[in-house]
Amino acid sequence: MDVSTPEAARRPRIPDWIRVQLPSNPVFGRTSRLIEDLRLNTVCESARCPNRWECWSRATATFMVAGSRCTRACGFCAVETARPLPLEDDEPRRVAGACLRLGLRHVVITMVARDDLEDGAAGHVAKTVQAIKESCGPIVVEVLTTDFNGSGESLKTVLEAGPEVFNHNLETVERLTPQVRSRARYRRSLSVLKKARELSGSVVIKSGLMLGLGETEGELKQAFLDLRTAGCDVLTLGQYLQPTLRHLPAVEFVPPERFDWYRSIALALGFREVFSGPLVRSSYHADELKISNS
Repeated sequence: MDVSTPEAARRPRIPDWIRVQLPSNPVFGRTSRLIEDLRLNTVCESARCPNRWECWSRATATFMVAGSRCTRACGFCAVETARPLPLEDDEPRRVAGACLRLGLRHVVITMVARDDLEDGAAGHVAKTVQAIKESCGPIVVEVLTTDFNGSGESLKTVLEAGPEVFNHNLETVERLTPQVRSRARYRRSLSVLKKARELSGSVVIKSGLMLGLGETEGELKQAFLDLRTAGCDVLTLGQYLQPTLRHLPAVEFVPPERFDWYRSIALALGFREVFSGPLVRSSYHADELKISNS
């Protein structure tokens, strides 16, 4: 889209409160080289996360497994949509090796949608969780998965591997879901979270929403309530940032004080933890979540 067009002129300018931290210490370089050496994919790079500089400088990363090509084409996401390549059998071992070398105590494993596979790559995710736990000693494993097209068996496969946190993002309010999330369904995502709670009483259930896509306060409050009803414990709220001109534009940039307001609303509904702010993402400072292994 030409920035001189009337459509471009109507797009809101990125405000001063959204600032990206640039790399300032050698840990960033070491983390980058480690990820490259082990031939790993990270959502930090594939989804063009604005927090990559900060997180890699803290020796943390969110590993994206099952390839770098997604079978869905969501309007908000920068991950490549293309015919997926075969799963790499040694990827779970490589991810576990990265966790060990980085000395992680909390790792987030996310994935591309693999609608081409019967189990949606649930078995591959489970193998990754198992490899990490076998290699790294005491470690909290958080999985951020697709909806597996609502498959209870795929969900069970992942949960039986023993992650401490199960995350599946609702992403947006019900009205906006058709244009924001390709092939996903608002009610199906809620059912995935509900099934995860039913299958594992000990796992922490987590979900996230993007703000600034045109949602109303009333719609957000309803999404909060729907998530709590589904058994969600932890909520993340962050500002949607358009990754390229081919993706959905941001309708507005929500000020920090409104993020604080939404956090107070969500906490009042009974969420255990709410991480809310313009640069908050699903895995941003995930290691700050208090997990009991007892």
